[in-house]
Amino acid sequence: MSKKFKEYSKQLNLSDINKEMLKVWDEHSLFETSMKEREGCPTFVFYEGPPSANGMPGIHHVMARTIKDIVCRYKTMKGFHVKRKAGWDTHGLPVELGVEKSLGITKEDIGKKISVDEYNAACRREVMKYTKEWTDLTHKMGYWVDLENPYITYDNKYIESVWWLLRQLYDKGYLFKGYTIQPYSPAAGTGLSSHELNQPGCYRDVKDTTATALFSIVDPKPEMEGWGKPCFMAWTTTPWTLPSNTALCVGPSFDYVALRTFNPYTGEKITVVLAEVLVGTYFKAEGAKADMESYKQGDKVLPYEVVGRWKGSELVGMHYSQLMQWVKPVEKLDDMSADYVKKFAESHPDNVFSYGNDRFVEIADEAFRVIPGDYVTTEDGTGIVHIAPTFGADDAKVAKNAGIPPLFMINAKGETRPMVDFSGKYYTLDELAPEFVEKCVNVEEYSRHAGDYVKNAYDPRFNPGGKYDEKSAQSAEDLNIVLCMEMKKDGEAFRIEKHVHNYPHCWRTDKPVLYYPLDSWFIRTTAARDRLIELNGNIKWKPASTGSGRFGKWLENLQDWNLSRSRYWGTPLPIWRTEDGREEICIGSYSDLYNEIEKSVNAGVMASNPLKEKGFVPGDNSQDNYDKIDLHRPYVDDIVLVSESGKPMKRELDLIDVWFDSGAMPYAQIHYPFENKELLDSKEVYPADFIAEGVDQTRGWFFTLHAIAGMVFDSVAYKAVISNGLVLDKNGNKMSKRLGNAIDPFNNIERFGSDPVRWYMISNSSPWDNLKYDESGVGEVSRKLFATLYNTYKFFALYANVDGFTGSEPQVPSEKRPEIDRWVLSLLNTLVADVTAALDDYEPTKAARAIEDFVNDNLSNWYVRLNRKRFWAGVMDDDKLSAYQTLYTSLKTVALLMAPFAPFYSDRLYSDLVDPSLEEEGYASVHTSEFPVSDSSLIDSDLEERMRLAQDITSNVLALRRKVNLKVRQPLQTLLIPVVDEKQRKSVEALEDLIKAEVNIKDLKIVNNEESGLVKRVKADFKKLGPKFGKIMKQLGKAISEMSQKDISALEKNGSHKFAELPGEPVVTLEDVEVIPEDVPGWLVANEGNITVALDVTLTPELKNEGMARELINRIQNIRKGNDFEITDKVKVELTDVPEIRDSVDAFGEYIAAQVLADAIILVENLSGDVCVELDIDGLKACARVTKK
Repeated sequence: MSKKFKEYSKQLNLSDINKEMLKVWDEHSLFETSMKEREGCPTFVFYEGPPSANGMPGIHHVMARTIKDIVCRYKTMKGFHVKRKAGWDTHGLPVELGVEKSLGITKEDIGKKISVDEYNAACRREVMKYTKEWTDLTHKMGYWVDLENPYITYDNKYIESVWWLLRQLYDKGYLFKGYTIQPYSPAAGTGLSSHELNQPGCYRDVKDTTATALFSIVDPKPEMEGWGKPCFMAWTTTPWTLPSNTALCVGPSFDYVALRTFNPYTGEKITVVLAEVLVGTYFKAEGAKADMESYKQGDKVLPYEVVGRWKGSELVGMHYSQLMQWVKPVEKLDDMSADYVKKFAESHPDNVFSYGNDRFVEIADEAFRVIPGDYVTTEDGTGIVHIAPTFGADDAKVAKNAGIPPLFMINAKGETRPMVDFSGKYYTLDELAPEFVEKCVNVEEYSRHAGDYVKNAYDPRFNPGGKYDEKSAQSAEDLNIVLCMEMKKDGEAFRIEKHVHNYPHCWRTDKPVLYYPLDSWFIRTTAARDRLIELNGNIKWKPASTGSGRFGKWLENLQDWNLSRSRYWGTPLPIWRTEDGREEICIGSYSDLYNEIEKSVNAGVMASNPLKEKGFVPGDNSQDNYDKIDLHRPYVDDIVLVSESGKPMKRELDLIDVWFDSGAMPYAQIHYPFENKELLDSKEVYPADFIAEGVDQTRGWFFTLHAIAGMVFDSVAYKAVISNGLVLDKNGNKMSKRLGNAIDPFNNIERFGSDPVRWYMISNSSPWDNLKYDESGVGEVSRKLFATLYNTYKFFALYANVDGFTGSEPQVPSEKRPEIDRWVLSLLNTLVADVTAALDDYEPTKAARAIEDFVNDNLSNWYVRLNRKRFWAGVMDDDKLSAYQTLYTSLKTVALLMAPFAPFYSDRLYSDLVDPSLEEEGYASVHTSEFPVSDSSLIDSDLEERMRLAQDITSNVLALRRKVNLKVRQPLQTLLIPVVDEKQRKSVEALEDLIKAEVNIKDLKIVNNEESGLVKRVKADFKKLGPKFGKIMKQLGKAISEMSQKDISALEKNGSHKFAELPGEPVVTLEDVEVIPEDVPGWLVANEGNITVALDVTLTPELKNEGMARELINRIQNIRKGNDFEITDKVKVELTDVPEIRDSVDAFGEYIAAQVLADAIILVENLSGDVCVELDIDGLKACARVTKK
């Protein structure tokens, strides 16, 4: 006896199916099987971006992994061998900050309260804290990736490959050390690279207290004298940097003026200098005419008088008094000092002092000058820029060019540092070198603010227990306000106000960054900019706008990559240097390091070789050998090498940017070039055919992959990339635990199952658009798509089992199949072609929507519904067999098409469909099957177009029925269809019977458009037409609304209309307008594109009786189903004898009986009892009793 299709009686539960199929997959090792079956096939290279397992996965990770899984499953089904190696990002700030929080320490405590060794051990534990949860999510959502053999960035083999890449960059001249102003995160305790600073959300609008400060002029021009104190006006958004000011910068070509006026806070007479075009920003126009002598402090209008004009170049060289005389500028004296510093020291020996082995010179006399700068603008401020060279890259550049010293402090270690330390506070006096304090610090003035934090975000008072109290920090008075109030009191401020500006924040701590002068190692990416831009042109970006815009513009404005990180847990920078920095070596392998240590031991610099002591053997690539050593800090810091001249070389203490770690993964994951060299060099595993991650990786992982590949291998690292958008809450807000709107992915998968979550995410919007995640939408996907498919299968299985259909029967030839079968098979093959094209183009949303439309609109709502009677027919003739084979093929193909998107239900559906035709017992999975291939010989475009016309006509007629609450079961007399041409007439004629049956009308009248007698008008779609014809839109809109019936008919026929009488002869298409038909008495009219339908809604007694008959059939069939009768069971039907039912039964009793398998319909005056069912037919109350005979 042949096997039957599995039948289901319970409601669809996708969560249960999820679990059941996971169990089956695990039992059959399905992922491993699918990989093994593709061995030897062409490869499709995919790189998995490594997550950090020290944080819990979120719903956005489901989105990212769904996209990747879809592509990899699809390519596997297309016959490719797709290796999917998982990875863990184990270094960097997220890990360290998590450890510090859990241990209750800060970066400064490392090496004091806890050893570096203990700290790094804690990091190693912390980084894998949530591995189980990540693995669990990966498993439950059906993301197939190799978690058994992941690459791990803290692994010694991985680090060795990273060192090798750095050595290649070093040998090419791309690696260098520089002393520059860089973004620094006091909260994280490290400098940041430009790509870290450009992560989404890093730049934020903040409201700060700003000041327009008054700098007293020492050598005023004659016009500046005679009216109080002459001052330069300069605006700053960071008043806390004013104590470090050493210059003022003007635009050489700008016009500047001197104004006599008053200090608005003190009432004192002052003469101020600012850019002429900005006078109106600070002074009202009526002030120019106001009486200077009658001004009183507090008057709303400040009087002023222009007394002098100069070009900026004429102000250059003027001097002013130091605004806040806390600290005098100082420079280090050595061979590297600028010439002006050396000359000043020679001529001012009393200003020279020593601390430790270093000499310094107090050099205030070279500071506090006006200098030129091309970057000065007059868009805001005063046109005069306050220069603090220790806190801004532009400031440092113009100051250096003009011979202006920066204002450095000398700390107790003898290091030159900005006034603000790495924790974000002004240095305390005890942290400074005594000789420096004595020579350069005004102790009384400086002591008032020593130790103050420049931003409340850094202040421990607002970070109790390491948790930032942002609300308290923002409401409290900060240092900016304190300094401004002091300036106001001392007559040194002209305006103090709140100002909203864009300011960078640390991507990991959410706190503001500062700009610091730091010694750092850089990758000279600017030298490779043009080639990186050129290579980017070879990458398929989805969307393309990200590749040319966000990523492309980033490359065009590329800056050198700051590689250094002042932390403890990460890949150590493999560069050793002599103390004077004149000799150095970059290590590119552990063998190199081993040999260099041997040289150091032989030279007596090191006592022994720690690698040899651990038993490490160079050249032995076994994991056991590599596990013997640990080259993280502090162990690597203990290694001292020897230079060619015999000097000790210590390692540069920096770690490298964690983004370099992840960008190295194509090579480091296979321990290239120490192992698997031939795999990469032969292009078998490189470059990637496809990668995908969130938009935040555009200037992160995507960039670092691209930079390393371009600079080391002159290649792209990936050929195609999807940059997916954010997952927001249903209102479009960013999800966060703090806001309470975060979605738990585990909960959603448990409630809905993985498939509807995945499908919703992909079908709702393109992967690169931000998704507003609404759980109700996931439920809707379950009901509309999956339940429809489930019910369609249930219908098929029920009747197939009755008729003994298995799916292995000889195929009915296409030419012998009814037109509707050929139509759905044509549409199915078109769908296969469309889905394949979409997935090949990395457009999963288009593919998912096409599948969804086919299932809902064509397979279920059209084909199955129209062909139910064929499955009920008595004998298995060719017509019935064709119906079974057509539906079977459609369901099986849909299962294959949706397998990459909904891996669980598609596998259940597929295995249920193929099980009866299997020769042996077993399990056939959709995921080890081949993806469908479109058969173009079965595609009939004309047939598809005709059926689409029928569907459109039906849709419009049903909409008219709903308008007047007329159910489809109620027959109507006449449908009028005006056609636009002969082709449309023939198509409608061929569909006449189908249309009449679908919309339940007796007569279909087809007339020419002009003969219909219908009146139409046209309304312009301004949203579409406005961008095209903005200048003439008013005229065009009027012309469209005044179109004649003849012109409207031509528009519908031709699809477009030219307005020759208007300028430019604009052409309008049907898509640009709305054609609105006017209703006529007794008729309803609808229009869509070039389709018009007019429905006669008049109900005659005969029509009402037939409508009642159809309602009764529906109710009786529902009672049969509710009683669990078999589809072949004969029944006895009794109904309440009421006039409406009696009239209907008199006219259609035999028809009703035949439809419900009853001998007759019996009318009973008073019907009651337990088996009676109450009926409510549009307000008509009655009862029915349906019993099995």
